[in-house]
Amino acid sequence: MIVRQDTAATSPARSHPGYLAAALVFAIGMAGTTLPTPLYGLYQEQIGFSELMVTVVFAVYAVAVITVLVLAGDFSDTLGRRPVLLCAMALSAASAGCFLLEDGLPLLFAGRVLSGGAAGLLSGAATAAVLELAGPGQQGRAGFAATAANMGGLGCGPLLSGVLAQYTSRPLDWPFWTHLGLVAVAAAVAWSLPETVDRPRPRPPLRPQGVRVPAEVKGVFAPAALAAFAGFSLLGLFTAVAPSFAARNLGVTNHAVAGAIVFTVFAASTLGQSLTRRIGAPRALPAGCGVLVVGLALVASSLLAKSPALLVAGAVCGGIGQGLAFRAALTLVGDAAPAEHRGGTISAFFVVAYVGISLPVVGVGALAVTVDLRTAGLVFAGCVALIAAGAGAYTALRPAKAPASGG
Repeated sequence: MIVRQDTAATSPARSHPGYLAAALVFAIGMAGTTLPTPLYGLYQEQIGFSELMVTVVFAVYAVAVITVLVLAGDFSDTLGRRPVLLCAMALSAASAGCFLLEDGLPLLFAGRVLSGGAAGLLSGAATAAVLELAGPGQQGRAGFAATAANMGGLGCGPLLSGVLAQYTSRPLDWPFWTHLGLVAVAAAVAWSLPETVDRPRPRPPLRPQGVRVPAEVKGVFAPAALAAFAGFSLLGLFTAVAPSFAARNLGVTNHAVAGAIVFTVFAASTLGQSLTRRIGAPRALPAGCGVLVVGLALVASSLLAKSPALLVAGAVCGGIGQGLAFRAALTLVGDAAPAEHRGGTISAFFVVAYVGISLPVVGVGALAVTVDLRTAGLVFAGCVALIAAGAGAYTALRPAKAPASGG
């Protein structure tokens, strides 16, 4: 998720390969946030809790991300990128520690909160670091590196933990020990990165930036934010309950396969985001919403037909649509926002997106208590498809136009 910030950053004096190193740090940090995805079924067996509680455990992560975005989303502009990256790595390590020491729900909740804090810090600081460490002529590649690190990292987390859970003797330990090792590598890399922010002396006090949608952005913001809400709802579904869907309704009990299915939606999202620039944001937003609707229809069909192949097709199609719509929406909102309010406007956009990744999924868990998980999934797919279709139709009929100045 690319956050465009107005920073006090200065570009490196020479072309520097550090943007790829910063992308590696970003990817490792984001992988930790989705590491528990294929493991929730094992935690259910071990601790004994409902599908609703699975979605609540997942949702506290999103609440933590939103809180950090609102309170500390621009702290790296003052403190520097490197200290914030190191803080994010510390939170990621602490999250892994909570899961390793887990003996009940409290530490699961603590681990997810710490993981959300890490993701909230990384969303802005790591993206800015990747872009700022790019040399002349490397901005396009650096932008895609940030996108790939974010979504690719989110996808690699379930893939890694699924394989380790399936093929090692301690399925709830090895994923987090492995991630702790990767975090140590990422922290060392982050420490070695050149600082790109000229930190003022004396340092101004750190204050929460808050969120704000200026009047001149509201026409673009509403449909863009709804598209992000719908797309992130799909990501939340796959990250929180897709392994349960696959196991209970499709007969997929292999943790590695479940992790690979979740990886597919994030890999497809990365592909979709890479296509947005070619299509152009005003056209990519409605197109992405349309593809997302098709993906949701395939997910619903997989539940009706009990077909793993249709679920994978839904992950691919829905992920591409989410990626197209998300990057287009973020581009349009960022370009329309006045420079002096861009940080708060982008934070508001991400607040809506992260509400989308959590609230509908909790609704699925709550509905699954009274009906079966399959029916809850069908209701979810229908509701989110309506939101995506509405946002897509609105932007197709009233295409947004970014200011010539770029905001």
